[in-house]
Amino acid sequence: MRFELFTIFAIALILPIVASAESFGSLGDIGGDAFTFSVSPQYPSPYGQATVSFLSSSIDLANATLAVSVGGKQIYQGSVRPVFITLGKAGGVTGVTATISSVGVNYSQMISIQPQDVTIIAEPTSSAPPLYPGKPLVPLEGGVRIVAMANLKNAGGASLDPGTLSYAWTVDGTRIANSSGIGKKSIMVASPLQYRARDVSVAVMSANGGLVGGASLSLSPREPSVRIYENDPLFGIRFDHAISNDYSITGTESTLYAAPFSFPTTGGVPLIQWFLNGSAVQTGNSITLRPSGSGQGNASLSLVASSGSYTTATASLSLYFGAKPNDNFFGL
Repeated sequence: MRFELFTIFAIALILPIVASAESFGSLGDIGGDAFTFSVSPQYPSPYGQATVSFLSSSIDLANATLAVSVGGKQIYQGSVRPVFITLGKAGGVTGVTATISSVGVNYSQMISIQPQDVTIIAEPTSSAPPLYPGKPLVPLEGGVRIVAMANLKNAGGASLDPGTLSYAWTVDGTRIANSSGIGKKSIMVASPLQYRARDVSVAVMSANGGLVGGASLSLSPREPSVRIYENDPLFGIRFDHAISNDYSITGTESTLYAAPFSFPTTGGVPLIQWFLNGSAVQTGNSITLRPSGSGQGNASLSLVASSGSYTTATASLSLYFGAKPNDNFFGL
């Protein structure tokens, strides 16, 4: 069986960027506000890369030259352009010095980039069968619990207690004040509308503001579905083989199990209604079929799974009984 897994892309990142202008002591070297740094992404990941770009309203950067050093070692010299910086471990400080030369004058500044380790995890409140190996999917008309896993470290490598950190949550560009604050490392977010996405981000800061990290993810809802499995008396529910199209009843009875996927569970478990030849016969996840008589025959079996007024999914089978087993069905 091919399970559909929900993957969530989360940026495990961080960083307080401290920009300071310095004079290096030699005649003609000038700091000040001649140019500014721009670092991307806002929260670089440990052992990742950051892009340092340069802006100026007083220097003609197109006709200037740039020299960049990291930890005292020059890594770039040439025309002014964005430069990639390789970062170290979480909490490690990477010092970047940039010198821009224009019409015989050198302008120098230094920044420190300190990556941190922050990950956010989505926990959808949606249905999935027992022992399902994948994550539940983001449901329509439901909700998702988002949890921040922050491992902020100082320059010495000591980790800070996550409970003492301040968490600032943003959903679709709006700061959620009542879910933000010290120790508030989780938030409940409503599922986005169908065919739309919802962006969630968090900024994590130490008590003194010296260490900062962050992460973000995008949520996309999945349409609900329901699949039918055979409940074997010896092996239990055969989750490795979903039944579709046709099913042959070869013994005196067969039990089938319906598993709803990606239904919201905030209002309880989904309701499942079974129909035999178009007539409602019972509710619940399981149904036991017992053919009567001695001849061969067929019937139609269908079900409707629902949660609320709008979230529904259906499945159907053609049943055959009184005949030898056949292979006229397919696994999903």
